[in-house]
Amino acid sequence: MINKGHNVTTRINLNDLPKFSSLKPDNVVSELELLLSDNRAGIEALLASAQEWSWKTLIEPLDELDDRINKFWSPVGHLNAVVNNDALREAYNTCLPKLSEYGTELGQNEKLFQAYRELADSAGFADLDEAQKQVISHALRDFQLSGIALPADKKARYKEIAQELSRLCSQFQDNVLDATQGWTKHIEDEALLSGIPETARTLARQEAEQRQLSGWMFTLEFPSYYAVMTYADDRELRREFYTAYATRASDQGPNAGQWDNSPIMERILALRHEEAQLLGYDNYAALSLATKMADTPQDVVDFLLDLSRRSLPVARRDLDDLRNFASEQHGVATLESWDIGYYSEKLQLHAFSLSDEELKPYFPVTRVVPGMFDVVRRLYGLEIKPREDVDVWHPDVRFYEILDAAGKLRGAFYLDLYARAKKRGGAWMDDCLVRRKLDGYVQPPVAYLVCNFTPPAGSDPALLRHEEVLTLFHEFGHGLHHMLTRVDYLGVSGIRGVEWDAVELPSQFMENFCWEREALALISGHYQTGESLPDSLFQKMIAARNFQSGMQMARQIEFSLFDLRIHQQYDPALGGRIYDILAEVREQTAVLRPPAFNRFPHSFSHIFSGGYAAGYYSYKWAEVLSSDAFSLFEERGVFDPETGREFMEKILERGGSRKAMELFKDFRGREPEIDALLRHSGIAA
Repeated sequence: MINKGHNVTTRINLNDLPKFSSLKPDNVVSELELLLSDNRAGIEALLASAQEWSWKTLIEPLDELDDRINKFWSPVGHLNAVVNNDALREAYNTCLPKLSEYGTELGQNEKLFQAYRELADSAGFADLDEAQKQVISHALRDFQLSGIALPADKKARYKEIAQELSRLCSQFQDNVLDATQGWTKHIEDEALLSGIPETARTLARQEAEQRQLSGWMFTLEFPSYYAVMTYADDRELRREFYTAYATRASDQGPNAGQWDNSPIMERILALRHEEAQLLGYDNYAALSLATKMADTPQDVVDFLLDLSRRSLPVARRDLDDLRNFASEQHGVATLESWDIGYYSEKLQLHAFSLSDEELKPYFPVTRVVPGMFDVVRRLYGLEIKPREDVDVWHPDVRFYEILDAAGKLRGAFYLDLYARAKKRGGAWMDDCLVRRKLDGYVQPPVAYLVCNFTPPAGSDPALLRHEEVLTLFHEFGHGLHHMLTRVDYLGVSGIRGVEWDAVELPSQFMENFCWEREALALISGHYQTGESLPDSLFQKMIAARNFQSGMQMARQIEFSLFDLRIHQQYDPALGGRIYDILAEVREQTAVLRPPAFNRFPHSFSHIFSGGYAAGYYSYKWAEVLSSDAFSLFEERGVFDPETGREFMEKILERGGSRKAMELFKDFRGREPEIDALLRHSGIAA
């Protein structure tokens, strides 16, 4: 059901939100066990009722049980990512196999599967709306992917695999977090800081003071690492940081073997391959695509190699330009991996008279965040307002509600922007509450939006690099996809049920506004004077937009092909061949060759502990969709209200209620074309 009627709610009910301050790790395991026991009893009673199955008698009670689990587990999993500690981690990891076992039980429950089939075959099925039919279709597919058709011994093995994978993926992420936290650089000689901006020095001094040390403390948290790699004049210091970062959680580097993910990666690949073969697939890549837009692994390979063919000549020119510049202007005979960021920044300054440091004063968080909300207001007619009385997990966290033009609530979100100790790196959106219709009430969707930006230094607001502004818009795009849904059914509400290689469409779509003059007028302004971004700086930004875009494209293709191939070509007799395959992929698609000690895959959380296994290509696949979608705004005007309304109604509000390709064609009037992506990337079609 796509509910066009207004939700009567105007504010979030605080009782619906997690009580973060009262969540005790000591109670998590016992509370989950009780909840799972109650749910099992509820499902057994439901299936024993021997009634004629309908949406109301089967799906609604199951959704209620599912949502109970989500409401309990969502804040636990979230806190484990953003304020990790030993007690919480132990509770979280103890719960994972229990949740995995419960999920597999449901997926292999013969009576439950039969109930879904009876509903699908019933006369009443024809009367269900499109979204309801999609929920049932997805459920029947997922029963097959959970091993419902397997004999008893193989069902048992599937359950064992699922539990072990759940544990290993969590351990992989724990190791990356611990390895990132486990290396620091205490500097007392100010001469070593030559080139590093004052804001980064201030934060490093604050970090040292918090540890009761003199001087400056730098870490592998991305804002700190980035400042050293991009600006530190001391080449040896850059090499030291690069080595520590590129060998995290591996058998190499300063902490070699301490949090080594090597055996975990091998085991994950072996288990995924075994799972795929149990279910009748040749390999895990083929299994992964069962829930995606792409039909076969070869379709993905062909797509990536076509992109590579178009972008490699540009990437080679990018690297040649950098090498020539470093040699001619700075006397660097051999460009090493720890030189790339440093000399790229200097080349950008040389070629375009533009540096990140020059732009940052115009992107204070205090301007970017409200400006982003204004972009949403102009696009979709929505107001975003802060709320101060919500329980949060850290003083930096903010909470906001999204209201429509009539003042009715559409959704809400937590915003956690800054890097800190015990917080997982990267940026992401996750769901806290999922929209679903209850008796006389629509549960509003609530999201977590998490980034790892440089925190405020001293009394000044946090100043964002333009790349960080893009990241914020990206995650907010995911959030809008979750929060603006009008679908009332748990299985296809928000981003649920959306093919994974289409889920990046709304996020990458939002990034485009960070390059548009009209939008920049809203999100930029000097943090001291309020002066808007000068036209001269804007012109430089646009001129530099595709600086090294060929290299960036080649890097994403390398990651995507590597991910696909280690899952597609796994051979139990040979093992994962992780670095052999990576070398082959680089030979085919890369222009940069990192040093032999580089262990990038050991911290590639997207594919070893996130949802992107054999799916990292989704970023580029969906970017074709997002670029093409945005090209309609370029034709009609970036804030054209009619086009904004159409995008909201035909893409954002529809969730997983229809196939992504059908939704895209409904919005764009045709299938997606690659031209806009190539144009936006500065790569000729």
